[in-house]
Amino acid sequence: MQLQEILYSQGFGTRRVCSGLVEQGWVALGEPAQICRDPWLECEPEGLVFWVQGQRWTHQRLAYLMLHKPAGYECSQKPGAWPSVYSLLPSPLRQRPGGAASGVQAVGRLDQDTTGLLLLSDDGAFIHRMASPRHHVPKVYELTCKHPLQADQIERLLQGVVLDDDPKPVRAAACEAVDAHHLRLTLTEGKYHQVKRMLAAVGNRVEALHRSRIGPVTLPDDLKAGEWRWLTPEQVQSLQARQSTPLVAAAHVHPDAI
Repeated sequence: MQLQEILYSQGFGTRRVCSGLVEQGWVALGEPAQICRDPWLECEPEGLVFWVQGQRWTHQRLAYLMLHKPAGYECSQKPGAWPSVYSLLPSPLRQRPGGAASGVQAVGRLDQDTTGLLLLSDDGAFIHRMASPRHHVPKVYELTCKHPLQADQIERLLQGVVLDDDPKPVRAAACEAVDAHHLRLTLTEGKYHQVKRMLAAVGNRVEALHRSRIGPVTLPDDLKAGEWRWLTPEQVQSLQARQSTPLVAAAHVHPDAI
């Protein structure tokens, strides 16, 4: 595969722009990095390490990454009152060619005031599987509650509550009162503002909301708000597994919580 074609596939601009980057000496290959000025050089893309304007990249046929979403950002390509989470990503990830839309896309959304784990990809089948409610991918949320948690609130969340737009009850797959105002809630479906509405339905209120896990992938402690990183091949494989790990609905109340 020609070097300029590899750069184009990774989102570094049009083929002409990518050829220009190479010809002007902005692209290097390997480790240690060696400048290459031949845009038509044939390279093996699989596992290729390359440098563009001093930044290290590895070839990714499809992009799978995680982002620690900070508060104050919208999960939208066309944000309104708040900046877009996509502005936190380098331009090659936003420009990768393919599909109906260029660049990586968020797997589902988090409200502008919600923080935590957000997955992004340019693999349409992966996005659909992760976002589809029929696949029951568990998502774990850490809630800061306005009022002290009560045992009956935990029980109602597990049994199911009715939201105002659907007569069918929605229920938590697991529920744990970590302390008096900290609730850990696991859901396997996603409705508009579901976590906030579920807590309101049992007579409490969400003061802060953070997503800590999606399926088997947990937000790393060392990934700071606003930072991103590639998912490992093992993480991608576990997310793509045919069967999601079943969760048994369970409640746990910390002895000091209530």
